[in-house]
Amino acid sequence: MDNSVLEKSAQRVQKSLSQRGENFKITKVPEGARTAQDAATALGCEIAQIVKSLIFCTKETRQPILVLTSGINRVNEKIISEHLGETIIKADADFTREVTGYAIGGIPPVGHKVIIRTFIDKDLLQFDELWAAAGTPHAVFNLKSAELQKLTNGTMINVM
Repeated sequence: MDNSVLEKSAQRVQKSLSQRGENFKITKVPEGARTAQDAATALGCEIAQIVKSLIFCTKETRQPILVLTSGINRVNEKIISEHLGETIIKADADFTREVTGYAIGGIPPVGHKVIIRTFIDKDLLQFDELWAAAGTPHAVFNLKSAELQKLTNGTMINVM
């Protein structure tokens, strides 16, 4: 796809992917992919193949935490807090945009404004092919589940 037709935030994601030496193709989703269900419907895949990028914040030190989870899973915040040794809370829209550079509904697993400690849901490994947001609610990219950890330098955990 011609990068010039992508929105600026999707172009930033494409640049980040390219800088990592990866050749992922961003796909526009005219119907929108704001939710995991919307994305799965538009792409014709299982909802579990959608990578939800959720931003949390440590309660005391206000450090951003990214949890990449399967589209069907809910994150047990206590599990993440135990891994960190500090309580986490769901980040609000302003904090999310401040640390990622993206609005909720289009947060990619890479290309953030700051380095964010990342946890990856082990359930994502059951699929060969995954789809992740690419900076907007109308852009996604396809990747192999085995590539997700290398791409994000995330820690694999059970999130539920």
